[in-house]
Amino acid sequence: MGNSMVTHNKYKSFMFFIRKYKVTELVPPQDLKEVFSKFTGGGSYVSAEQLHQFLVEHQAEKDCTLLDAEKIVKKVLQIRIRPQQETVNVDEKNIEQKLTLDDIFYFLRMDDFNNPLKAEVHHDMNAPLSHYFIYAGHNSYLTGNQLSSDCSEKPIIKALQRGVRVIELDLWPTFNKDDIKVDHGWTLTTPVSAIKCLESIREYGFVASQYPIIITIEDHLTRDLQAKFAEMATQIFGEMLYYPETDCLTEFPSPESLKNRVIISTKPPKECFEHNSIKDNDNFLMLSGSESSSSSESRGKESPDSMTGVKIEGTMAGVKFEGPMAEAKFEGPMAEVKIESTNGSDCDEGDINTWECDHKSYQRCSPDYKRIITIRNRKLKGSLKDKLKIDGELRRLSWSETTLEKASESHGADIVRFTQKNILRVYPNLTRVKSTNFKPHIGWMYGAQMVAFNMQGHAKPLWLMQGMFKANGGCGYIKKPPCLMQEHPCDNEFDPKRKQPVKKKLKVKVYMGHGWNLDFSPTHFDKFSPPDFFTKICIVGVPADYAKKKTKVVIDNWFPVWDEEFEFPLTVPELALLRIQVIHKDQGKGDFGGQTCLPVSELKLGFRSVPLYNKKGEKFKSVKLLMQFQFE
Repeated sequence: MGNSMVTHNKYKSFMFFIRKYKVTELVPPQDLKEVFSKFTGGGSYVSAEQLHQFLVEHQAEKDCTLLDAEKIVKKVLQIRIRPQQETVNVDEKNIEQKLTLDDIFYFLRMDDFNNPLKAEVHHDMNAPLSHYFIYAGHNSYLTGNQLSSDCSEKPIIKALQRGVRVIELDLWPTFNKDDIKVDHGWTLTTPVSAIKCLESIREYGFVASQYPIIITIEDHLTRDLQAKFAEMATQIFGEMLYYPETDCLTEFPSPESLKNRVIISTKPPKECFEHNSIKDNDNFLMLSGSESSSSSESRGKESPDSMTGVKIEGTMAGVKFEGPMAEAKFEGPMAEVKIESTNGSDCDEGDINTWECDHKSYQRCSPDYKRIITIRNRKLKGSLKDKLKIDGELRRLSWSETTLEKASESHGADIVRFTQKNILRVYPNLTRVKSTNFKPHIGWMYGAQMVAFNMQGHAKPLWLMQGMFKANGGCGYIKKPPCLMQEHPCDNEFDPKRKQPVKKKLKVKVYMGHGWNLDFSPTHFDKFSPPDFFTKICIVGVPADYAKKKTKVVIDNWFPVWDEEFEFPLTVPELALLRIQVIHKDQGKGDFGGQTCLPVSELKLGFRSVPLYNKKGEKFKSVKLLMQFQFE
């Protein structure tokens, strides 16, 4: 494989010297030349029939028809030849409907036609909701950090446009107690109207997917405002709002049956509701050391969300913090604030008895509000094993990432069994004030349907989340693998931390990359020369499958050619993600050149054009890799 020179780039070197670098044009890799020769019988052109054979046999496009191949030939010829028609009148019927090797090479680099993932929904969507991983957001209304950013409907709209299916709203009374606002309570965030949020959900909820939207509510409302919210939701959503005819569901409805519907999930109100103190366990500021650090942090690393050095002034001043938030400095009047919760969704079940009631403040709950709740967030008393019992009515649990990690150490099998019929929501620790996220696999590998993420971040965990939900046509619902749904005998229960036999081997070949010269300025990566690119390839999944590899560095080239192959043995391929990142080698950590994450179980085989994304998860216009995927 090689590149052919077409021109030169000029870069200033030191003060006066100008250095020339070759700008090269990509040529087909040797593997493609051999495959082309095989299907053409050594000829120079491939017909529609031969292309069809190539697509079915080598690219494993089993559903591809001869008509599809003919359309591809026509489309490629239109793109490759038709520009001549602007100056010369060419009769399409007289153009031979065959493609050259260069035409095929061009076609394989078009991600519109040759994407590594299926673009359509192809999972069985008729199972209960508990059988699916669901694209879930946390504090969906926040524009930035958890303490002082604005609340707005805009991040909700953006999340829905990206296919997120679970939107979280924290409902609070306004100052005059006569209306409802969405706000991150007891912080410096500025509120947004609940009506604006609901109207945005109605307007943008189904632009990316027809499958149901679940609104998880953290409820701090009085009885009257609960009734007002029920009326508000009913009027805004109309027939879009789904609620069950019975209080006792034996199984959740399916995504297919809930297309274009909105459902509500929160704790059902008790007959006694109003207490003299406001509780909000999600914002409970007297943190313990155990809740304030994740497993990775407990190994001696400072949490990325630690509030060390953060100075906050105003109403939260004087609050005492423990753990990684101990060095936060607050100034002002509200010393030693204690915040508890009446009906918050972001509180670990069993941490605080949220159903304690001051009988002097006894009030009846709103029947309309209770009626619109489809997925009920309930806790059971007793031990952790008791809380995970699967008999009785269906319910949802909400756990922090740390609670799940600790519970999984001794009750992993119980969690998997619980999530086969019920729903588990896992949310970021309170200490993640910068709106960072945790590794999502700690939830997925135990069957947690709602791994709730802060969608306004830009780091690797969010890339993994975005990559996972590219599966199943990007509809926001992914059928859980059989290993998480089968009722195993006690001695053969699925344990993601126990090493399993290798099921298959994934072979990944990285041929080349292109498009940086179109999407970046000539001096973006280096002021004095073209970039020095290399590619990192990682497998992220159950602990036994984790692997990290990288290509060589290609020096001074906007069109790097690596031509390197890597092999990954996989024990649970259904939960594995292939993380790809291109980096410009620099003296420091290197400059970001693009990334993507692909669900391994969804990979299309053969030569594939892999588009890359920026740190925000937005697709680059031109940057792509040519790769090949094979399973053994």
